[in-house]
Amino acid sequence: MNYKEAENKISALCENLERVIRGKRSAIELSVAALLSRGHLLIEDVPGVGKTTLAHSIARSIDASFKRIQFTSDLLPSDVLGVTIYNQSTGNFEFKHGPIFANVVLADEINRATPKTQSALLQAMNEAEVSIENITYALPAPFFLLATQNPLDYAGTFPLPESQLDRFAMRIRLGYPSSEIEQEIITRGKEELTPESLSPVLGSNEVRELQDLRETVTVEKDLTEYIVSIVRATREHKEVRLGASPRGAMCILRSAQSLALIRGREFCTPDDIKAVAVATLGHRVITSSYGSGGTDSGEKGAEGDLIIEEILSEIKVPL
Repeated sequence: MNYKEAENKISALCENLERVIRGKRSAIELSVAALLSRGHLLIEDVPGVGKTTLAHSIARSIDASFKRIQFTSDLLPSDVLGVTIYNQSTGNFEFKHGPIFANVVLADEINRATPKTQSALLQAMNEAEVSIENITYALPAPFFLLATQNPLDYAGTFPLPESQLDRFAMRIRLGYPSSEIEQEIITRGKEELTPESLSPVLGSNEVRELQDLRETVTVEKDLTEYIVSIVRATREHKEVRLGASPRGAMCILRSAQSLALIRGREFCTPDDIKAVAVATLGHRVITSSYGSGGTDSGEKGAEGDLIIEEILSEIKVPL
């Protein structure tokens, strides 16, 4: 696949998503960038703005296997990963795959599950495999996990630990629509705004080809130095207790490559890096005020985003 073909296929994917997710082109491009970077996506926002709809629409737009898991406090790791059972007819133990064994997995309201169940996702997200009873099972490729959560809902929730947040390449918010888009939403037919109205525009093989092509997008040395400067600045900021990890730096690089590919280029620019920096680093930054009054994930995330924006405004952009 060449770059022109890639641009056309990615454009078709974004346009397909815009049929349902109206007026959110930036969020759509970041979501697609997470997919192309072989990362995972956390969609965090208030109820009713389209978090689950976006996740489901991405899955419907790709001709690949899809599973949705509704996370609740009584969900067990075996409900996600699978379980080994004894088959009386054969006299053997057999492994029954859980819903994690799909190309696209939606973890809906992920922070409603207990830490034990949340931790069951760590190996899957980092290594695309799961280990059960000393046997390792590979997950299908591509493997893309989308998770949703409401940052303002405290009852019955378990905030995601830093190790879990660090596994997400990006965290995005959709926000409320403009008044014009909201009028369009309430006047259009319900069938037009559902993920079920979408048809696949990409196959799983094409997604893998696009992911491979993303790795060939050129990133000059001065841009990698720019990325490192941003990440290191998060560790030295006076209001930050814990800065972004090296994984965060890699996520910026891969996401910037993906955004360049989405925009039809074979090379990255500083604007690509700036466009993905908040989404890739905001949730990785632990501020000094975290744990001393403002402890919910929503406040923590908002403060982290502001700090990344401040760092971007202060660091010299390579020309």
